[in-house]
Amino acid sequence: MVYTSYEMIRDCRADAPAGWSFLLSHYVPAIRRIVAHYGQGDAQAILLQLRDPKSSLFASMEPGPERWFVGELRQHVLATLPVPAAEIELELSTVAEALAPLTVTEKLAAWLESMRYSPEQAAAMLRVSAATVEKIRARSAELIRGKVDAWRRTLLAENGLALGRAAAAAHTNECLPGKAFVDILDGRTTWGGREQMERHVGACWHCIDHYCRMLEVVEVMRGIQPLNAEEAAPLRKLLGLAEEKKSAWRKLLHK
Repeated sequence: MVYTSYEMIRDCRADAPAGWSFLLSHYVPAIRRIVAHYGQGDAQAILLQLRDPKSSLFASMEPGPERWFVGELRQHVLATLPVPAAEIELELSTVAEALAPLTVTEKLAAWLESMRYSPEQAAAMLRVSAATVEKIRARSAELIRGKVDAWRRTLLAENGLALGRAAAAAHTNECLPGKAFVDILDGRTTWGGREQMERHVGACWHCIDHYCRMLEVVEVMRGIQPLNAEEAAPLRKLLGLAEEKKSAWRKLLHK
């Protein structure tokens, strides 16, 4: 029987050990990748926050597919990170006004820069060339430069966390659910559906951010390996979980 993220979310909400054990083994590597990419944060502290009964992650979450869960987990992790004060602040409204002439793909390429992804990394996510991403970002930088009093080339990345939080908070009733972006990435969206999606996303920076989050999730989960029992043991202790019982065949192997 396969234990899935659906069961894990249900069990974590009920504070069942099976759910927390699965979270530790399968999603701690994802948490560590996210923390490492953004260059700050403490994976163990984040786990303790998740374990807290007051944690908002499982309190409001309904069971869903893995990538959707990892997208929500990613948001939770980034919400724990301190937002450094930018020397030159950049508002989301300024970005939206400056980059309005760009296509959806161009806006994604620009926004992935705010998420600290290199042209090569963004190119792999968007399935375009790194040279194309570099050209888009150069144009984006000039468009933003024309809307601000003070500017430098790294302005998007320097304001990335703050911009991401502003975009996440800009949700409207017309915004697309996470499943819509998963369907696009999996090629399950019709041409008509994609055109309708792009009409909304092209004018919505909440959905641009959400789309980029789901692109990021695919990369975060690529080639990831679950923790084995020995690697997970200290984390089980950290969360106050009982030691995992070994099956009979595992006991024989360790004799």
